[in-house]
Formats: sequence, C-alpha cells, structure tokens
Amino acid sequence: QVQLVESGGGSVQAGGSLRLSCAASGSIVSVNAMDWYRQAPGKQRELVATITSGGRTNSQAAVKGRFTISRDNAKNTVYLQMNSLKPEETAVYYCYANIRAYRLGYQDVWGQGTQVTVSS
Repeated sequence: QVQLVESGGGSVQAGGSLRLSCAASGSIVSVNAMDWYRQAPGKQRELVATITSGGRTNSQAAVKGRFTISRDNAKNTVYLQMNSLKPEETAVYYCYANIRAYRLGYQDVWGQGTQVTVSS
C-alpha cells in the first residue's frame, strides 16, 4: 500500500507565502507525475500545477509566476511554493501522484488535503 502525506498548510495574509510538501511512502517502485490540486468551498477541484518524474512542469495561468512546483525524487516528495497569495486562493490543497507499487501496479493516490487560508 502507498500513501501521500501533506504538510505546510496554514493561514497567511494576502501577499504572503506558504510552502506545501507531500511525501509518498509505502511499497513504491516508482513515482510518475505528481500534481497539486485545490478545492475552494462550493467549487470543483482544480489542477494547480503538475510535474513529471523528469522535472517538466506546468501550471494554470492564474498561478504562473507566483507558484512553483518542484520535487525531490530521492525523497519521493513534491513541493508547492506559493508566493503573493490572494484571498480567493483559500482552499483545501490536495496532492496527487501516479505511483507504481510493488505487486499492485500503477495506483492513483491522493493526499488527505491541507487547508490554506488567505486573509485580506
């Protein structure tokens, strides 16, 4: 079994910064794409940023230039550095990864979510 554990959420004032972390653990053969999603109250979950195992990244237009996704393959960990945060970015942030696990094959795994609150 594999799992993702997130950390780093919290409360910050508008214009502030937070860094989220998400570590994969368990019987892992390899970790493919790792993504960050967010879901604001009353809204659908949306993709914020993604990174391949080779380090290629992409992010939604609204966060380009402010958010940076990165990963440490040796630690099976993905990060999201969020700068210049806006109140409308208050949401639960979720980590996702496609993981090849021993005996189980490829698994789509989600983290438990971490709350990010941005006050004006």
